[in-house]
Amino acid sequence: MKQTNKKWMLCLFLTLLLFLFPGTEMPAQVQPVNEIVGIDEKLGEMTDLNFQFVASSGDTLMIAELVDRPTVLNLVYFNCPGICTPILNGLQRALHSMDMQPGKDFRVLTISFNKDEDYKLAGRKKANFLKMFSKPFPQDEWIWLTGDSLNIAGITRTVGFNFKRTADDFAHSAALIVLSGEGKVTRYLYGTYFNQFDLKMAIIEASEGRVGPSIAKVLKFCFSYDPEGRKYVFNFLKIAASLIIGCVIIFVFAIGLRSKNKNVAG
Repeated sequence: MKQTNKKWMLCLFLTLLLFLFPGTEMPAQVQPVNEIVGIDEKLGEMTDLNFQFVASSGDTLMIAELVDRPTVLNLVYFNCPGICTPILNGLQRALHSMDMQPGKDFRVLTISFNKDEDYKLAGRKKANFLKMFSKPFPQDEWIWLTGDSLNIAGITRTVGFNFKRTADDFAHSAALIVLSGEGKVTRYLYGTYFNQFDLKMAIIEASEGRVGPSIAKVLKFCFSYDPEGRKYVFNFLKIAASLIIGCVIIFVFAIGLRSKNKNVAG
């Protein structure tokens, strides 16, 4: 009985200690995890791009210096056993099919968010993907980068890309992030398959403010982004309204011209 009372008193004493000193650290394995995995969209926001990474060539580069035109930002890690390779495959296929000029119309940045990966691995991965193009893709326009944890945290935070490291892996989303040449977030394209038309439209949107070809202006007028379906759709209502207004203008003009001719004849 005395032994039982001692155990009870010990439990009560420990409970009081925890209550009186809430700052006492709990074992690491039972601490709550507050990290949220996913995309926290920053559409329309200017990003802080003053972060330093090492390119696959071994050169140290500032992201702010690279984003001087519409830029497709691709956040993955190279030894990923999951969706990173499908994301890269989807991006490569879209780039291969797209009728835009890398370097002139856009640039692509692929950044590893695994601080343990180096520029040599980035170089090997880049070489493998460049081989997939049937026509040469300019090496300087698809830049592969690695960096330390501080710079990785900075670039992922500024574009709203939230990931979490697990035991031997990372939990993360699948998306491309399109930036304007001024560093504004203009579009997120989700998934591992990217329609070349959706990517082209996102790049055209990112180039707003620049004088683009007339076909680009027509595409921007005829298509708009559907945030629920997460793709570009034909803007039927806008086109129909434009046609109706055009027909009304032509009708009014024809009536006026006819009345004028009658007055002249009379």
